[in-house]
Amino acid sequence: MPLLIDSRRLDVSLPAARILQTCPELEERARILKSKPPQIVGANGFLYVQQRELAATTPTDSSVSILGSEDATTCHIIVLRHTGSGATCLAHCDGSDSETEAEAIIQAVKSLTKTTEGRLELHIVGGFNDQRQLSMKLSRQLLKVFHKQAEDVHLVTFCVTDINDRKENGIHLPIIYGIAVNVKTGEIFNATFADRQPDEDLRSAYILTGGRMVNIYDAEAEQLSIGPYSWLPFPNIDFWLNQEDKQILECFSTSPQAEPPHFVQHMKSSLRYLKDNPLPQVSVFPNGKPRSYKKKSDGQWEMIIN
Repeated sequence: MPLLIDSRRLDVSLPAARILQTCPELEERARILKSKPPQIVGANGFLYVQQRELAATTPTDSSVSILGSEDATTCHIIVLRHTGSGATCLAHCDGSDSETEAEAIIQAVKSLTKTTEGRLELHIVGGFNDQRQLSMKLSRQLLKVFHKQAEDVHLVTFCVTDINDRKENGIHLPIIYGIAVNVKTGEIFNATFADRQPDEDLRSAYILTGGRMVNIYDAEAEQLSIGPYSWLPFPNIDFWLNQEDKQILECFSTSPQAEPPHFVQHMKSSLRYLKDNPLPQVSVFPNGKPRSYKKKSDGQWEMIIN
């Protein structure tokens, strides 16, 4: 079935700005989303989703009530929610395999939905007017792959590329870098995050070695699981660790001028993790099982010892 706006078939070939012009309510939602400063989200009830990850849960979850992701420059953050069950999935997409990722996002929501009442509502946020036009390509790609799905999908929020663009000293930057969704209410909001645990470096290292999108959360068990992952030793790791910050930024970013201040330090930390763990199946996952976590009462993740 086609991707829909207000129950009307969407022409996915249209530029983002033109799509908003065809639907004043969609344009107004994007305006309101951009107008509000980012809320700082703490650890209580929160699950952070990294690039090429997705997580899904329902309003009955007693551990996680907010899903969020940040540091999206050319990447896009997807939220898909079923209005009947409240089942909600958030994913951080970079265009590596959009078709498979869209299918996984829909399946994650469907697997948590036990009712036929309600509809699937889609929110897409991210990207800007980058020089290589990677954001524009990803926006169009995501519209097309959701348009091809068997289920009706209703586009509710669309704040991407030129809609999410601002200029500072002549340089194009995203207005919104991160969003969160309140699973209990369905509210989508501009956000930044104080807590990105657990295993931030491990999860980033997996992305650097070409890992595919993974579902990191079991809503029924209320348990977050990472891995098990395996990768080959990262090539020329010492060379990269000895490079200046500018070189790291230019070589590891799709949009060097738009990255947040912590990008280089985060990348170096992930590279050091790869250097220290060239064979993670030995040093990180010796028993071949994932690293699993539960939320504690203070909001921190506690590892489950198998």
